[in-house]
Amino acid sequence: MIAPGPRRLLLLPVALLLLLVAAAGGAFLPRSPVAAEGAKKVSLVLYYESLCPYCSRFIVNHLAGIFEDGLIDAVDLRLVPYGNARVGSNGDISCQHGPYECLLNTVEACAIDAWPDLDVHFRFIYCVEDLVVKRQYKEWESCFQKLGLDPKPVTECYKSEQGHKLELKYANQTDALVPPHRYVPWVVVDGQPLLEDYENFEAYVCKAYKGSPPKVCEGLVHPPVALETVVARNGVTYNSGGIELATAEEEGRDSKIRMRLPDNEN
Repeated sequence: MIAPGPRRLLLLPVALLLLLVAAAGGAFLPRSPVAAEGAKKVSLVLYYESLCPYCSRFIVNHLAGIFEDGLIDAVDLRLVPYGNARVGSNGDISCQHGPYECLLNTVEACAIDAWPDLDVHFRFIYCVEDLVVKRQYKEWESCFQKLGLDPKPVTECYKSEQGHKLELKYANQTDALVPPHRYVPWVVVDGQPLLEDYENFEAYVCKAYKGSPPKVCEGLVHPPVALETVVARNGVTYNSGGIELATAEEEGRDSKIRMRLPDNEN
């Protein structure tokens, strides 16, 4: 056997050091295409109001799906609970579906503020909107117990001036939309409003994403070039005031997508 020369002996520690550094950096751990490429996430913003039946169905039956199919890894999701509300000259806010909608808009705004983690505040909002779909929204406080969340930060927020300030912030964000929103849900992907084609939002996200597309993107129909020509096939709530909630039959009593809630859900 030929003994290793001095040069080889000097290189061995360097090679071992580089190997250890690479391993510590997770080079040998499996990584998702999104993490591996560091591609910029696609902005996805939902402008909505809490008691709009089309908004609640969209959140429960469509938007929640991105947490199940993996598209959330390619998305920067933001929720704006204000919708077609109005701010009066005295700063008071009136909501399209009445005072209870103003309450729940503020509750959901406070949840986003109290729990900045998307996984946490989205699960809470999903729980509330699922109750809206079932026409049980006055039981919204049960979501704290179902999810094992402390109600104190949200309760203190919506009962104080902080909740009102948050809603005014979302009012400004909604009113600043270009083009202005005409109805809710108003879904914006990468700065582009989807108009009535909002239920097809995953196809727009996949088209806008520059990294290796998540598996869910396979087989999705490419979105149309001119959104204005899309046939209005999905329900919307126009900003016309005094609109009643849809009937239980129209809304459907069961949700298509069930988020995994803790085992102690009642």
